[in-house]
Amino acid sequence: MDAKDILGLPKNALLNSQEKKAKPPKEPQRKPDGISREVYMLTGGVAPLMPAIDASQLKKRPPTDEKVTWQWLSFTNSARKDNLELYHWVRVVNGVPPTGDYPFAKYNKSVEVIKYTDEEYEKYLTDPKWTKEETDTLFDFCERFDLRFILIADRFPSPRTVEELKDRYYNVCRAILIARAPSPADVSGHPLVKEGYNAKQETERKRALSMVLSQTKLQERKDAEVLAEAKRIQESRMLAKGAEEPELPSASDVGAEHADRIALPGSVSPVAAAPTAAADNATQASLRMLRVYLRTYALDQMVQAASASAGLRTIKRVEQTLQDLGVNLKPKIPTKAVCSEHLELRKEILTLLNLQKQLQYKEAEGSSYREGSFTETPGTPKRTPRPGDQDRPFVPEPLSFGGDRVGKRDQKRKGPGRSSDAPSSPATKRARKLKADG
Repeated sequence: MDAKDILGLPKNALLNSQEKKAKPPKEPQRKPDGISREVYMLTGGVAPLMPAIDASQLKKRPPTDEKVTWQWLSFTNSARKDNLELYHWVRVVNGVPPTGDYPFAKYNKSVEVIKYTDEEYEKYLTDPKWTKEETDTLFDFCERFDLRFILIADRFPSPRTVEELKDRYYNVCRAILIARAPSPADVSGHPLVKEGYNAKQETERKRALSMVLSQTKLQERKDAEVLAEAKRIQESRMLAKGAEEPELPSASDVGAEHADRIALPGSVSPVAAAPTAAADNATQASLRMLRVYLRTYALDQMVQAASASAGLRTIKRVEQTLQDLGVNLKPKIPTKAVCSEHLELRKEILTLLNLQKQLQYKEAEGSSYREGSFTETPGTPKRTPRPGDQDRPFVPEPLSFGGDRVGKRDQKRKGPGRSSDAPSSPATKRARKLKADG
């Protein structure tokens, strides 16, 4: 039983009417020109990946006026000093062989070895460890083998190491250059004078390299663990050092302290407090954690820390002041010195703005004291006391910083003829009594 029996389908599902139609015969593909029948059959009729060469190019012949032949001719190499003559096949056009030097002679480069005289050796090059014959042999080998000191040490008559041969050669060249120069400053930039050869350092380098190459896998693993532990200890020490650094007062802190010092006692300053050194230290500690950062990024962080306690309007005033002074908001060349001076200038401008706000507040407070009636001003004329004022009890008048408004309001309430403070005359009292009797 299969799936067709389960579904109740006939086993011969395809009827005669639904038989597959016969496919039309394929047209024979014609072999392209320029390709052999064997190669075309190997490709299976698929077009080649690379374009085929045009058949017209296969039978292309050189021009009739140019006759090319190959001849076995001799040649010499100018790079050789022994005038050795060799032979090779040369393409000859119209029977005229090519002329000129051997084309590969230009690649032969040699080192120019300094020569010295006997007088210069006796005056500048004497060394108790070296004789003149050994020095002459060394320079002769350096010229022959183009400073290949491995070959020179192998052929040197006395047992000398490669480092000793290099040290003697470069010291002699350095002494000759300095002696022949008009002044030492003229050859100070020469590589042999600027960076002398250090035989001890080279020996130590080779010894350390030999030790590294001869290490086992276990030793390499231990060295990696030691380096990782040393890196962890260094990072922890840097964090501890950043936390223990003393807080240094900044310019803005000094300006804020000076503003508070000149303020009157009991006054409240509306100016926002200047940024403290703790914010700068926290920013520097966060930058040390990054290890690698852009100086412009560090400058932005320091500027934000310095302007943390200032308002948005104050920050805009600082930027406006920088533009008035012709200073860019961000330095074009952010070196360490430029960034330090830029940050110092921002702090000084912020201190100046804080002091200006403090001065305006004190002036407003002083003007309010002067306008009040707590004390008499020197220019006010003294009023002579009346007899009735001595026994009158003291009634405090309503005071305010705008005293003129209170007087005007009292005058509006008390119109003319309504004043109750004026004493009534005897004639007025008699007229009122007669009216009451009548």
